[in-house]
Amino acid sequence: MAIACIRTRASCGVEAPEVTVEVHLSNGLPAFNLVGLPEASVKEARERVRSALINAGFEFPMRRITVNLAPADLPKQGGRYDLPIAIGILAASEQIPLNNLQHVEFVGELALSGHIRYCQGLLPAIIAAKRQDNSLVLPLDNRHDAELVGYDKVLFGTHLQSLAAYLQGQAPLPELDSAHLWLEDAARESAPCLSDVIGQYQAKQALEIAAAGNHNLLMLGPPGTGKTMLASRMMALLPPLTYEEALEVAAIHSVAGLDIKPQHFYKRPFRAPHHTSSAISLVGGGSFPRPGEISLAHRGVLFLDEVAEFPRKVLDCLREPMETGEVVISRAAAKLTFLSRFQLIAAMNPSPTGDIDSQHRATPEQIQRYLARLSGPFLDRFDLTIEVPKLPAGTLTQASAPSETSDAIANRVKQARERQLARAGVLNSELTGKQLKSVSGLSDADLVFLEQSVVKLGLSVRSFHRIQRVARTIADLEQAPNTERRHLAQALGYRAMDRLLARLSQQY
Repeated sequence: MAIACIRTRASCGVEAPEVTVEVHLSNGLPAFNLVGLPEASVKEARERVRSALINAGFEFPMRRITVNLAPADLPKQGGRYDLPIAIGILAASEQIPLNNLQHVEFVGELALSGHIRYCQGLLPAIIAAKRQDNSLVLPLDNRHDAELVGYDKVLFGTHLQSLAAYLQGQAPLPELDSAHLWLEDAARESAPCLSDVIGQYQAKQALEIAAAGNHNLLMLGPPGTGKTMLASRMMALLPPLTYEEALEVAAIHSVAGLDIKPQHFYKRPFRAPHHTSSAISLVGGGSFPRPGEISLAHRGVLFLDEVAEFPRKVLDCLREPMETGEVVISRAAAKLTFLSRFQLIAAMNPSPTGDIDSQHRATPEQIQRYLARLSGPFLDRFDLTIEVPKLPAGTLTQASAPSETSDAIANRVKQARERQLARAGVLNSELTGKQLKSVSGLSDADLVFLEQSVVKLGLSVRSFHRIQRVARTIADLEQAPNTERRHLAQALGYRAMDRLLARLSQQY
């Protein structure tokens, strides 16, 4: 009897738990049994491995072969187990030495010819192998994933013959050279400039505050006032990702099967799903759970245009991830967690007709019913809600002073974020109640003023803290050491939805 144990990695969301492939050759009628909770795609590995070994010039043992994928309670899916199963059979049948495999992990799908094929979503496996300081053999077509991590113990296989020659000490395998150096020289794409937007100075200021403190922003306005233009220029105000943040984003995109381009590695993601999107496409899920739009927007911006057209149940699914920064998907087979720390920018019309002043087309009751598509708890998650009104007559034709560029605003945003991180280790939108109390510097009189304002507007306790966070960001942009009443007053001015709802309630 012969037993071989080969290490590999499973795919569980953005995690890659270790899996041991145990191969046992025993006497009896020839058979190939695969156990350990394999899905249909893994069970098909029996035929792929058999043909790959024969066509690569190896002997396929005519014995009873039992392959166990441990741990047995972890679901296995995909073709990534082909290579470790083949290596285990070769080692158990003594066609390659077993003593060289103790600290080596294998991941890859096999072609019938013995070639090692590309596998989707291997970035988490590379990161996990690096943490444990294990060598990792990948398909050569996955070289790009290894370059992102920059792990020098990654080897690349192209065919079973060359891999067996390496394990027997006869020939080397391609290694990773100049790891992720191309990332440093990656050319940054130019983003649309905020100066392209005519007028809308209050909206531009709100966009700067939202970028500086990572606050959620809702824009109200008739069609054609520039809401979508403003949202698309948000990316030019945000600083690039750090390497650790970029690796988090890349791992999520890798699991989702999206390509990671070099020039986009440090760029924050911008996702703009259509209003017909389902809850699963937005939050994630499926039979084999995959990340949704909110996870693909991790460390970036999720833009919901015409947010009132989204089903209310779909929008309410965002409430918990917006608070916790992650989404937990539970299925019968597994419970997966995807990071989803995103910044929400939303735009909507103030009425079903598009304009709040068109009283002959929409009554206050109809407008209230339209705005009620957004639940109160969902609206509570927005730190700023602003009006984006129609431009005054003559604005488009009259010469105006040059508007401030995105680069100038981005520089202030960067400095404000650096002050926040140096002071509390997080951005203002992520401050806890205790942290907020210690960093705001508000006097007792100012807190009483804010509480009275919140009670008068009928706002929640959550809004009470969110207004303080916005005021703290305004103070950071002004480089003020403490939050003052004028900062609170300005933050209270960014409550357009509350004012609109109060006005409608008086009319109805």
